[in-house]
Amino acid sequence: MAAGDAGGMHLAQLNVAHLLAPLDTPQLADFVALLEPVNTLSDAAPGFVWRLKGGDDPTDTVRHDYGDDLVINFSVWESRETLWNFVYRSRHLAVLQRRREWFQRIAEPYSVMWWVPEGELPDLAEGMARLARLRAGGPGPEAFTFKEFHDFQEPVISA
Repeated sequence: MAAGDAGGMHLAQLNVAHLLAPLDTPQLADFVALLEPVNTLSDAAPGFVWRLKGGDDPTDTVRHDYGDDLVINFSVWESRETLWNFVYRSRHLAVLQRRREWFQRIAEPYSVMWWVPEGELPDLAEGMARLARLRAGGPGPEAFTFKEFHDFQEPVISA
């Protein structure tokens, strides 16, 4: 397999955001109203594989033990290109550009990516561990960002 060819691998991504107010407040009403259309858009996007859902209602957020003000988005995509196209070349971009209305600014990384074998779905604990790894050690093959992306590389097995 050539460098950069992720045959048999998919791209997992996790991003987190700290809310400026509780989800049921008027300050977050636009964000909550956009959850259903953005989730519908992602689920139908070319290259979309899976996303962690908070429940059956399209506006449900992911429940977790990492703090009530933390919103989590966690998904798997066929490739960097398909994720990039959803994030930056779809109607999702207009929502992303409004993030300062709803979320705190944070100085540390809030998004992480890594490769997973096709057909395997990572769990939230792994995603949070990958984000912690990125925050502690910077980007590398196990935890990276769009800006400092790492193509999948087959491990070299020495004889």
